[in-house]
Amino acid sequence: MSDNAWTDRIVSERMTVDQEFSPRVESSRFSSQEWSLIMTATEFEIEQPETPEEARIVANTENVDSILPELENVRSQMGAMGAGGGAGGGSGSGGGVVDSIKSALGMGGGSSGGSHDAEREAAETLTQEYAEELQAQLESNHRWESVCEAAVDAGAETE
Repeated sequence: MSDNAWTDRIVSERMTVDQEFSPRVESSRFSSQEWSLIMTATEFEIEQPETPEEARIVANTENVDSILPELENVRSQMGAMGAGGGAGGGSGSGGGVVDSIKSALGMGGGSSGGSHDAEREAAETLTQEYAEELQAQLESNHRWESVCEAAVDAGAETE
């Protein structure tokens, strides 16, 4: 996959940002397991890589919808094991196994569109914050221009 050539070049920066971003994830509604799922479904792209001064990394979250039901499964499993989950794991609604059973039986609202909309929105916001941190890390390491060049080259190869 040649269009990911630039992402292959930033592995060390990603590892640094992962560590630095960890407290932000902990204070979010997502557990670390949920965040891993979200990141698996997220692709990072560089808009306008031809002009590094204007270019920016954006989180493409169009595939996140496919993992939203799995976030519920992760929460159910964590609830069944007695783990509290992330900060927003089930704030005040009882949560856990009972809600999962109700949801599976089609009882009780919230597990369809509405909660998925909130989950999607939170995931989009958090992944974009991550993208901004990643770009800042690349800029501070003076690697932003070379990464933009690699993105331009990768784009030319795929056209």
